[in-house]
Order: sequence, then C-alpha cells, then structure tokens
Amino acid sequence: MLNALKDVRTMKALLTRAEAEAVQSGDDLPGPEHLLLSAIELPDGTASAAFGRLGVDPNDFRSAVDRAHRDALGQFGVAVSSELLSDLPGAEAPSGPYRMTSPGQQVFQRAFALAKETKPSLLRSAHVVVAVCEQDRGTVARALQAQGIDRERLAAAAREALAAG
Repeated sequence: MLNALKDVRTMKALLTRAEAEAVQSGDDLPGPEHLLLSAIELPDGTASAAFGRLGVDPNDFRSAVDRAHRDALGQFGVAVSSELLSDLPGAEAPSGPYRMTSPGQQVFQRAFALAKETKPSLLRSAHVVVAVCEQDRGTVARALQAQGIDRERLAAAAREALAAG
C-alpha cells in the first residue's frame, strides 16, 4: 500500500510538472520532452544521475530542446531566435482529465511498465529516461543527438542509476 501511495505521488509530480513544462513552452499538450524535463526535476534524482554518469549536465537538456524546436521550425523556413522561444506566451493551463501527446502517452506507459519490472516496483525518474531513450524519433531524440548523447548509453546509465539506489 505504501509503494502504491509513493507511485501516485511520483506520477502526480511527474505529470503536473510535465504539464507546466508544456504550458511554459507554448505547447497544448505535454510530450516526451516535457516528461523528461519533469523527470530531471523529480526528487529521487535518478534521471539527473543518469546524465551525470555520462558527464553531462541534465539542465542543458532544456537548451537542447529549444534548439531542436528552433531547428525544426527552420526546416520550414521559419527563423526563430532563442529569446523569442523563451518569451512564448504559455498555453492556457489545462483543466479536467490529464492529457498528453500520443508519444508522451507511450513514454509514460513504458516508464510505468519498466517500474513494475524492477524491485521495489516504484516509478522513478530514471524509468522515464529509459522510456524516452527507446524512441528513435522526435524532439528528445534530436535534442539528445545535438548534445552528443547516445540514447543507448543514456538508457544504460539510467539503468545503472536505478540499480545504485
């Protein structure tokens, strides 16, 4: 029962923060990048530890996401400065049932399944890291590539962080 309560608290913190990340970036719904940004902030610290095991500052991921968004817009001939991206008006805070993009749902469901495979079966931030690393397309994949981070190595580092504590 105690583990279930911890899982609920972790899920609420993860999803609430992901939603805030999406709103802050002007997106209607949170996606995998918002889940990873949220996971980096979770107090269990395993997501941050995974980045640290590769010698990468996890806080640099936000800048990499901004660059990935800017580059994607640039492919359509839209030039956007970093300042403009950071000054986007936030989307309206959602109300009602929690919603996210389809890739975001896939990441969340996979992270939860990974948590159930480990002992103790608690959702931890590194589970989100492993889940996003399994996606070979999208903003997360482009942002990690821009940072020079191999997704397989990051997933392995996340698994090590989970095993360490």
